[in-house]
This record gives sequence, C-alpha cells and structure tokens, in this order.
Amino acid sequence: MIFTQYYLDCLSHASYLVGDETTGRAVVVDPQRDISGYVSDADAQGLAIERVIETHVHADFLSGHLELASRTGAVISYGEAVRVDFPIERLADGDTLLLGDVTLRVLATPGHTPESISLVVYEHRDDHIPYGVLTGDTLFIGDVGRPDLLVSAGLSVDGLAHELYHSLRDQLLPLPDATRVFPAHGAGSACGKQLSTETQSTIGEQRAHNYALQPMNEDEFVTLVTEGQPLQPGYFSFDAQRNRETHSLLEEETPPAPMTIDDVLAAQREGAVVLDAREPAEFAAGHLRGAINVGLRGRFAEYVGDVLRAEQTIVLVAEPGAGLEAKVRLARIGFDRIVGVLDESVSAFLARPDQVVRSSRLTANELADRLARLDAVQVLDVRNPAELSAGALAGAHSAPLPRLTAELERLDPTRPTVVYCASGYRSAIAASVLAARGFDDVSDLLGGYEAWSALERARR
Repeated sequence: MIFTQYYLDCLSHASYLVGDETTGRAVVVDPQRDISGYVSDADAQGLAIERVIETHVHADFLSGHLELASRTGAVISYGEAVRVDFPIERLADGDTLLLGDVTLRVLATPGHTPESISLVVYEHRDDHIPYGVLTGDTLFIGDVGRPDLLVSAGLSVDGLAHELYHSLRDQLLPLPDATRVFPAHGAGSACGKQLSTETQSTIGEQRAHNYALQPMNEDEFVTLVTEGQPLQPGYFSFDAQRNRETHSLLEEETPPAPMTIDDVLAAQREGAVVLDAREPAEFAAGHLRGAINVGLRGRFAEYVGDVLRAEQTIVLVAEPGAGLEAKVRLARIGFDRIVGVLDESVSAFLARPDQVVRSSRLTANELADRLARLDAVQVLDVRNPAELSAGALAGAHSAPLPRLTAELERLDPTRPTVVYCASGYRSAIAASVLAARGFDDVSDLLGGYEAWSALERARR
C-alpha cells in the first residue's frame, strides 16, 4: 500500500493519497486546490488517481476536487447527504471501495456537517485491524469537529452536535485501539477549539486523552462542544458555498501579470485593493498609500480572508518572484480575482514617491510614553476572545481580526490609534486596514501584548 499524508502548515490542512501498488489504483482524499503534488507523486509511483473523495464540504479552504477531476478524469465522491451542482458518485455508510488488496470502508459520521464521512483503510482486505481511519473534520487529534459552522444555512447547532455524539461513539470508537487516526486538520485550524500539533494518533490514544471522548451523557457532550469555539473566519461561508459549485480551475503555474506603477494606481482608483504581501517591517518602511499589508509568511491566506472579501479585485505587491506563491495561496481559499502584481516595486516606489507613505510602529516604551502624555489615544486589541484571559491594556477596545471591518464604526478615525495583538503580526495587518479606511494617525505595537507585559514586569 502507498499511503501519503500531505500537511499544509499555512492552513493546518491534511490531505491524503492512498493507492494499491499492485493494481496502480489510487484515491486522493480532501485535496488542496493546487494539485500538482498529488499528480506528480502518483505518476512517480505508477498510480492512477481514479477517485477524489471529500469527507465533507469544506469551509476553511477551496478544495481541489474539480482540478483533479479535470486533470486525471477522477470521479468525485461525497457522502449521501451532500448537495452540489457538479456530477458526483455518492458514498453510503458501509460502502466498500476496492483498490486491489487495499480496501476502503465508508462510515457515515455526520455532526460537523450532515454529509460527513470517514474512511477506514485496510492494507489487506481481510485484515481484522485497519491500517487507519481518515476522519475528516469529525475527529481531530485532541478535539472533535465543531457543529456550528452551518448556522447561517439554517441548520441547528444542537442537532448537529447530537449527531456528532453518535458518530463518534457508534462509528469511530468501536474501531480497534490500534487503528491510526488521520484527521483533515491540526493545530491552528478554526474547525475546532484545541487541536493538537500532532498530525496522527490512534483510536486508543484518543479514547484515553481526547476531552470530548471521555465518559459523559449526550447532553453533556452537546454543551461541551458547542461552547467556547473560536471565531469563524470571514471567508468560511464563502468557501462552504463555493465548494458546492462549479467554478473556474486554478492555473497554479501561471504567475499574475506584471503591472506598472501607473497600472496599479489606475486599478486602485477603479476600486481594486492593493494587497502588499511583504513583511511588516518592509511595508512600514514604505508602501503605496491605501495598501493593505498581510505578510506572505505564516497564515497569509487566512488573514487576508479576515480583512478582505473574495469578490474584491486585488493587485499584489510582493518580493521579487513571490507573486505566484501569493496567487496560489489566495486561490486556496477561493480568492481568485488577482489582476496582477506590481513589477519591480522598489524602482516603482522611487518613480512615484508622492504615492509612497510610511507606517508608525511603536515599542512598548514608546506606547507607555504616548499614553502618559496624551489623553486621546485610542487603543485597539485585535486578539481573539480566548486570548484576553492573559490580560489587556486598560481601556482597550476589543475587535478580533475576523470582526475588525465590522467594528470600525465604533472607533473614531480622528483620534490617535494604537493597535496590538499577541506578538505584533495581526496588529500590523489591522493597522494597515485602519490607515486604508482613513484613520489619521495609526500605529501598531511591536511585540504586541507580550512586549507590553514584559515592560510591566520590568517596572514592578
């Protein structure tokens, strides 16, 4: 058997290639949108990808099922309860897929979504103990799937949580303890509240240590899994709908078109957003007026999805050669309206210095001095609610990054404003959003609340 896990750190997303070496037949499960890795690995190992299986309709990324079906001719499969507008072959509870000796058995595991399935993988069809189970977003390492993402679609949170309870206890926990668990997400994903950094486990380990699998009645479970879930990023509802639709395919090897500075400024005047993907220090040193800064490192696409909308036209500013990476990473969440990338940004900035501005970034000491001297400073905390337990600056407004644009009207754009987060990354994003929205005097706190706390400790 060939079994490969692909883990995409920037979206905390796991996908899988499962194949039979003897027959050369293979499936891909929960693929990311840029599919070249699966195709090249399958070709190198003599495998033909004949099916793409989605464990459910994903909300946190745009899946690559249409790209794989177009490239390989693979059939697309979902659980029975799914509603999509492209051809699929449905999989029912108990269905068996034979790749050769390698066998997949379908388990209906609704709860995160109505159509959720898990796939039990047997290296040999007559094995008593499975090689593993692909659990999608039903069972994570250290957590279980959240049941509240479909409220906007009219589904009951409690109803899905009750289904999740039975899916876990009646379908997954009866598997042998030695069965490996391979989920669709890990730590950092907003699809659960305390996912582990581990990318695989076993049923036995989860039975013993996963908080949601401990002995409790059904009502206790429902209360437990519906409380304290992280904020839903703004793009989730868009992706959940887009994954049900036929849409344009990603051309993952075609970089965005180069644009002159005059082209960029013209596009900006017509309503395009200038998205500067350089790191915050580079952005602060000089950027186009009105640009939004989200650094390409880390959770780039997720943070872009927090502050921009998929229907907005985007012009990129990036380090030389990074335009294609930025385009692909945005495409992974369905942000496809990239019209181009500024060509040779340094020389472009030099050619139009009247359009270039700098950003203000304060150290903790500088912020303390400003707060002591000025009564009018407006402090904005863009951390998530769960992070506030660590403390906060006195009088700070709370506006978590996924809710920032909806909270701006609560703020006074004429007052000096300082933005902070935990370590300084999200605050740089938020500060650029405020400046682009017309706030007169915006700074972000270098080092975030960690730096502020260190200063307070040093002064005691």
